[in-house]
Amino acid sequence: MFKNYLQVQWRRWRASWRDTWLLLRQFARPLFLFVAAMLGSGWLYFVLSIQLGEPLGSLAEAVYLTLSLSFLQASMDFPQHFALQAFYFVMPVVGLGLLATGLTDFAVMLFNRRARSKEWEMAVASTFTNHTVLMGLGHLGFRVTQNLHKMQEPVVVIDIQPTSDLLSTVQAMNIPVLVDDATRLATLEAAGVRQAKTIVLCSQEDSLNLQVALKARSLNPNIRVVIRIFDEEFAASLQQQFGFQAYSATSMAAPAFAASAAGADITRPITVEGESLSLARLKVEAGAKFRNLSVSEVEKRYNLSIILLKHAGEPDMHPSGKRSITVGDTLVALGNPESLNIFVHDSQ
Repeated sequence: MFKNYLQVQWRRWRASWRDTWLLLRQFARPLFLFVAAMLGSGWLYFVLSIQLGEPLGSLAEAVYLTLSLSFLQASMDFPQHFALQAFYFVMPVVGLGLLATGLTDFAVMLFNRRARSKEWEMAVASTFTNHTVLMGLGHLGFRVTQNLHKMQEPVVVIDIQPTSDLLSTVQAMNIPVLVDDATRLATLEAAGVRQAKTIVLCSQEDSLNLQVALKARSLNPNIRVVIRIFDEEFAASLQQQFGFQAYSATSMAAPAFAASAAGADITRPITVEGESLSLARLKVEAGAKFRNLSVSEVEKRYNLSIILLKHAGEPDMHPSGKRSITVGDTLVALGNPESLNIFVHDSQ
């Protein structure tokens, strides 16, 4: 939990820096106008001072004078000619007006990020890598997001019109939500699809899910696609033709969607004695919490059955309970979606 807290704080710090940099870029325009006004007015004062018989020593001195006047700090004696005197009254208005407007806007945007929620969410999303992008914050999407959050999987959510209660609940979990159209490449770019490992498509429109899936693949050919499809035959076709993890909404629970998004190959659930069960295949990573434990210890801890253990290319269809599980092993486990959800999380 402490590690997860540090990760969240690190992301927020990086997002703050990125957001501040973007604001500074926006502030460049008024700053450019201010510099141009100082240079232009300095040159004009220098030319007029020569023609009116009150010359200055150099152009640089004239620019310095107009800059000083902009901050109500006259650095030279008051001139005799009316045209030159006008600079002493006009420059404070011009200089302070340009600079103050830009600084005020910058300060308001910097310290009131809530007024720029979309830009702030994009700044946070830009700090994510090897994460999951989820599109569609409806009933299923929200539950999948919750399960991914419990698995400590980094998530960025996209929804064009989320309900206020779901939006606030997800943001309270420190998950950025981009309120935008996921069919736009710019939105997918902002969500970090190029750096993401998985995209989960949970909207209620098959055509929309497919459209976004294909656009995500165009940005990131290696991204894992987990897609909700109401037509089971169409889902099977997509899985065969494109390699998408395509599931019917009625045959998959949210924890199973989350486990699939996290990297496990998982089957559609079947109901046995009123309980929903699935098969999940995964590889034991170096950080797995159950590495070096026995098969029986893992089955007891996660309330599931390991029906296959593949070690060094040799599969064991019914591994002994005393057999040790090591890094690099491939496991196939049978269990309910919630158990498999935790099991997949602990395997990484």
